[in-house]
Amino acid sequence: MEQAVHSTVKPSKNVSVRLKENIGLLTHSIYPDHDQDSLIGEIIEAFWPNSEGPRKRGRTPANAIWNEKDTYVITYGNTFFDGEHKPLDLLHDFLENHLKGIVNGVHILPYFPFTSDDGFAITDYCAVNSTLGAWEDISRIAEDFRLMSDLVINHCSSQSMMFSEYLQGHARYKNFFYEASSDDDLSKVVRPRTHPLLREVQTASGTKHVWCTFSHDQVDFDFRNPEVLLEFLRILRFHIDRGVRTLRLDAVAFLWKEIGTSCIHLRQTHDVVRLIRLLADYNEEAIILITETNVPNAENLSYFGNRNEAHAVYNFSLPPLLLHGLLNGTSKHLNAWQMSMPPAQLGCAYFNFTASHDGIGMRPAEGLLSEGEISGMIDTVKGFGGLVSMREGNDGKMHPYEINVSLYDALQGTVDGKDNWNVERFLCSQIIAMGLEGIPAFYVHSLLATRNDYHGVEKLGYNRAINRHPWHYPDIIEKLKDGNSHHVRVFEAIKRFISIRIAQPAFHPNATQFTLQLGDSLFGFWRQSMDRTQSIFAIHNLTDKPVSIPVLSLNLIDGENWSDLLSGDAILEFDSDIEFAPYQCRWITNRL
Repeated sequence: MEQAVHSTVKPSKNVSVRLKENIGLLTHSIYPDHDQDSLIGEIIEAFWPNSEGPRKRGRTPANAIWNEKDTYVITYGNTFFDGEHKPLDLLHDFLENHLKGIVNGVHILPYFPFTSDDGFAITDYCAVNSTLGAWEDISRIAEDFRLMSDLVINHCSSQSMMFSEYLQGHARYKNFFYEASSDDDLSKVVRPRTHPLLREVQTASGTKHVWCTFSHDQVDFDFRNPEVLLEFLRILRFHIDRGVRTLRLDAVAFLWKEIGTSCIHLRQTHDVVRLIRLLADYNEEAIILITETNVPNAENLSYFGNRNEAHAVYNFSLPPLLLHGLLNGTSKHLNAWQMSMPPAQLGCAYFNFTASHDGIGMRPAEGLLSEGEISGMIDTVKGFGGLVSMREGNDGKMHPYEINVSLYDALQGTVDGKDNWNVERFLCSQIIAMGLEGIPAFYVHSLLATRNDYHGVEKLGYNRAINRHPWHYPDIIEKLKDGNSHHVRVFEAIKRFISIRIAQPAFHPNATQFTLQLGDSLFGFWRQSMDRTQSIFAIHNLTDKPVSIPVLSLNLIDGENWSDLLSGDAILEFDSDIEFAPYQCRWITNRL
């Protein structure tokens, strides 16, 4: 099936001179030694193989890509099973019957055939894992929800057809994978894992050492060969034709390698992202490009480019800072970080999440939290049953890479130990993510308040399984009917908050935001709609103690009716105080 995306060059497309020139600027930067006219034609043919070319003559308007109604749920294709129906059918049923009208987007984590890493070691980019369903199941979900799909662009499975063809020396794939020498100086290479970087393999041309950033079952492509880029453009078009409208570039930061460098965030990597963004902007249907770069904050933000790279970047620093703030009852670091964050330009947005299938990354906390603060947070979460994955730094020492834990369990208590505020503290974390500038995304196990899956860790043998629990569908549906379960308390509350959020223009992903200075116990920010008709003061108590602030400290405009969207409380007297129960959140607005 992988070969199905390969197509031969056809007659010239109906493409504007401007688009050809813009493609040419990027191809010349990436591949200066190749025939530019030929390469431009091949790129256009790869992305528009079955049409006369792009129907648009310009880019999608920056203010028409998203609005306050956009929210995503993040899930594996097999989160739900019952032994009778296809998991994708069960997922569709869950989305339709429990989230329709509240959440309008879904990120289905890799749903392709794979050999390891829970889907990220792909054997065939153009097939659906038969244990989940088929393309018609994916397309049905895409008809009802905006579908985000992974383009695992850095590597594929060592058991894929492409790698097999490479090992056999077949011409088309001979230079598809990055080779290095065991004598090369790789000391500067930034590593997310601890295994040896190079894997020795036997090929038709003799012994080679292939580059494996993430595992020896995940072999890195060699993008110095433009045929690799063309292949991924064909794959991208194949996915778009089946309903994908949000494209996640997985591990894209590692795409381009040069011996003697860090092999992360290289110029050519950014140029490849720019090229994909350019093509996406000229696509008939609006395509949102999001980069997955689990790295320190400043490096992550670089993938916005100058509004010419990712439409959206994951707000990777939010999860560790939010966890630290709620465990320690302080907004100190959240405030400092939020004040330093530049507003996303129109056409760009932050992708806000609090937990993911991987865990809570620690690299994005570098420079924002001290080593002692990170260690204290890790020790606290370990006390709640969490695990920690490590990486080897360039200093040769081991450093925490991510905390592996169910976020609901991570918030069982504070640094002082477990308490009775688990649900309230957890809901506070979700409300904060809803209100911040950007697009909110909710991991399905956060929506369901799933607890640590120790059986999964023991069975599968890796830490990340702790937060990837497969739910027996009848069981979780029954739990969501039980008014006494924490699952239904969390799920129904989050749905109610989202339903309120998506009706507020002040929560447009690009609406103005300013950080409020309300003391260390409260984390607050002010949002204003793009037409300036609505203001929302989003304020959150991060502590297990009641807190109050004077109404006058918010500078509410007199003569307007102010009330809290979440509680319904009206602000009637400006010389009074606003009370916050432990972990209570308020969205104080002038418009209902």
